[in-house]
Amino acid sequence: MLTQRILSAMVLVPLALGAVWVGSWVFALLIGAGAAVAAWEWTRLCGWSLGWTLAGILYIGLPVAALIWLREQDQGRATAFWLMLVVWATDSAAYAAGRLIGGWRLMPSVSPNKTWAGLIGGVAGAALVGAAVGHYLGSSASLLAVAGAALALVAQGGDLMESAIKRHFGAKDSGKLIPGHGGLLDRIDGLMTAAPAAAAMCLVAGGGVAAWR
Repeated sequence: MLTQRILSAMVLVPLALGAVWVGSWVFALLIGAGAAVAAWEWTRLCGWSLGWTLAGILYIGLPVAALIWLREQDQGRATAFWLMLVVWATDSAAYAAGRLIGGWRLMPSVSPNKTWAGLIGGVAGAALVGAAVGHYLGSSASLLAVAGAALALVAQGGDLMESAIKRHFGAKDSGKLIPGHGGLLDRIDGLMTAAPAAAAMCLVAGGGVAAWR
């Protein structure tokens, strides 16, 4: 499983970072393709009852709009990189802390493998990455660390929310697209909630993270 995760990341991470770097229609095309796959997985998981269809439109549409909006802002490349690095750091640090430390389960009725150690590790990892990005950009490292920690909580909340939905429908994964991860929704569940939160932060701050002082 770990080997599959690493190999999948070696393919997906450069693709995502390359699209963020180029921006414009390339980024929009990647986001659009991802949204189409996510919508297919959602309907496969939840079916076409009206309430779940409307929920899926909101669940997928809001982060898609947030991601495209963030990348198109001034200094949007730096903000999009920061967001993705924070979410990836959250996932990686939470996984590592959960495996190495273990301990009390976070929400065993929803996701039996998640622990409080994983939650804290994910927040710490995101804060460190946020601070590092802030230092690199010459913006406030402390402010980006706090924002990164907050996004880590939001991202892990998104992970738990998708786990609850899958449990409701009796499914282990949203699909089988990505080896070691399951479906695309299983891989981007944290980003789905973190992206709108990051967009809200930028709206309040009045600009992208490179200008946060």
